[in-house]
Amino acid sequence: MIWLTCFSLVVSLFAGLLVTERASARSIPHSQKASKVSSDLLAQAAAPQMEATLNVILQLQAPMSAQLKALLNPNGQIKSNFKNLHSHALEIPAGMLDAVAAFDEVLFISPDRQIASLGHLSATTGADALRTTNGITVEGLDGTGIGIAFLDSGVYSGHTSFLDKSNKTRVVVSQDFTGEDRTDDPYGHGTHVAAIAAGNGRVSQAAYLGIAPNADIINLRVLNSSGTGTVSAVLSALDWVLSNRAAHNIRVVNMSLGTPAIDSYNDDPLCRAVRRLANAGIVVVAAAGNNGKDSAGLKVYGQIHCPGNEPSVITVGASNTFGTDVRSDDGVTTYSSRGPTRSSWTDSAGLKHFDHLIKPDIVAPGNKIIEAESPGNLLVSQNPQLDAGVSPATARKQMFLNGTSMSSPVVSGAAALLLQANSTLTPNMVKAILMYTAQPLPGYNMFEQGAGELNLEGAVRLARAIRTDFGTSKPVGEPLLSTPPPEPKTTLAGSTFRWSQGIILGQRFATGTPLILIYQAFYPEGVIISDGVIVSDGVIVSDGVIVSDGVIVSDGVIVSDGVIVSDGVIVSDGVIVSDGTIMGSGALLLSMGVFVSGGVIVSDGVIVSDGVIVSDAAIVIDGLIASDALLRSQSAQVNGDPTAYCGAITDAGIH
Repeated sequence: MIWLTCFSLVVSLFAGLLVTERASARSIPHSQKASKVSSDLLAQAAAPQMEATLNVILQLQAPMSAQLKALLNPNGQIKSNFKNLHSHALEIPAGMLDAVAAFDEVLFISPDRQIASLGHLSATTGADALRTTNGITVEGLDGTGIGIAFLDSGVYSGHTSFLDKSNKTRVVVSQDFTGEDRTDDPYGHGTHVAAIAAGNGRVSQAAYLGIAPNADIINLRVLNSSGTGTVSAVLSALDWVLSNRAAHNIRVVNMSLGTPAIDSYNDDPLCRAVRRLANAGIVVVAAAGNNGKDSAGLKVYGQIHCPGNEPSVITVGASNTFGTDVRSDDGVTTYSSRGPTRSSWTDSAGLKHFDHLIKPDIVAPGNKIIEAESPGNLLVSQNPQLDAGVSPATARKQMFLNGTSMSSPVVSGAAALLLQANSTLTPNMVKAILMYTAQPLPGYNMFEQGAGELNLEGAVRLARAIRTDFGTSKPVGEPLLSTPPPEPKTTLAGSTFRWSQGIILGQRFATGTPLILIYQAFYPEGVIISDGVIVSDGVIVSDGVIVSDGVIVSDGVIVSDGVIVSDGVIVSDGVIVSDGTIMGSGALLLSMGVFVSGGVIVSDGVIVSDGVIVSDAAIVIDGLIASDALLRSQSAQVNGDPTAYCGAITDAGIH
């Protein structure tokens, strides 16, 4: 008893120190950054073997001063200007980095990082329920008039899958940003991705029908012949989209690519760029990444890629349908990257602050997807087994690929159908509809599946019910629907399931029918939802405040069937989620003595289990009491995915 009492006191003191440090850290606003230079760029400049020059992305908060121009002209080189993004790609001497950062107009400097591709469909997603097809033409919602921009490795425009109803190509524009001066697809990734979103299904009598089979395809090539690119190439493409969106009615941008998420979404140039697109009314969909397990096959958390860590983006993980249309056997693939986001910023005291957003937002089928193959592409040349053997004709060949790269265009096609069904939807509303109607998959937490698996039938049904007469005002608090609310359940392939009926808000989860009955403050363009804070016209609604009558923002995140972590605590600053913090049976060990397991509700470090109340910050496991600092185990072994395919490619970073 004496030992137990002393131990409890020590644990309580330790937990109190953690709470104090966290509260202190949160009191420092993001604007008080210690450095305007990315941490990896600082390390690169300080390395003994540093290069003479650095390729960087310079973001400005005001026009470039004459003094900065004068500094750059003889010493550096402006390689690209992104006029819509207030950014530049520079090559500067390593020793000039601090001098450039010292200018008042400089917002942030980061490396021109390398970008990598992140490597039964229409029936199981619900798309077939919205239309009919005879194997040649599709009647009903098909994406007509909606432009989808694909930032990828190019598109083979001569493929049969990209013909319209008049046998003309739907690849309406092609631009190269790699410097290779070609817009075809020698790598093979982009053609497959575009067909998932917008393939017409004319091969094998609609066996491989895309989600939006008559949408226009905008081919923006940012990945070279080996499937790699740069941040500056992607920024150039996004800048082009902002300048040309009206000419091609670009409403959706698909980014089946990514780079490690290092800088906070508030600083990262890719995140800030895609946020501008969302503010301009363009839905941006990004792959979560394929880092859900390590080389030993163990679960890994906190590996969402950039720009998937940006809150305005619809971030998509990969589900596995196991080759069936029925949804009852679906699960999340072992390789799909899990949240929370681990991008960060450093305050003036040198303390790192992690974004810790719940991601992905939803999951969609991404395993063993068969779609269009570009001729002689590198992926099939190096892996002949990827050819699906569907046809010997070059313009009709199909190939297999796995990854969140395949899941992302499923959602991009879904977004196109929602916008065809209701053209007045904002990007935030499209995202909210997809989450609200998603199917939660049992046995997987929110860091794995977000709100659940894509349910296109329910999403379109809800989109059609939303009013179209708001004009440009869309006043908060006004009725949202023009019809009675749809029943929150869907039947696909004989399987009936209920919707999640909730929306992820940064670090929190909001539930309640007013989310679809009332126009909420986070539905308009120009509003960013993050860290549970909603900002609109200077009004801040935060931490556990009811958004509108009947909508409850949870005090945390649901991490597995009905289990809730309170106080918005996901992981404490400095805790690496991917380094052995996963307990058996999928339970997650968090900061401040919080432990989550089946049927246990945690609140402020107090664990209630089987009617027994345990003192603050104490954890009871198999009769033992331990603190957050002492209790750790190795990551739980995950059974191999029996349908895993092309593991060499997913290991190489194909989303």
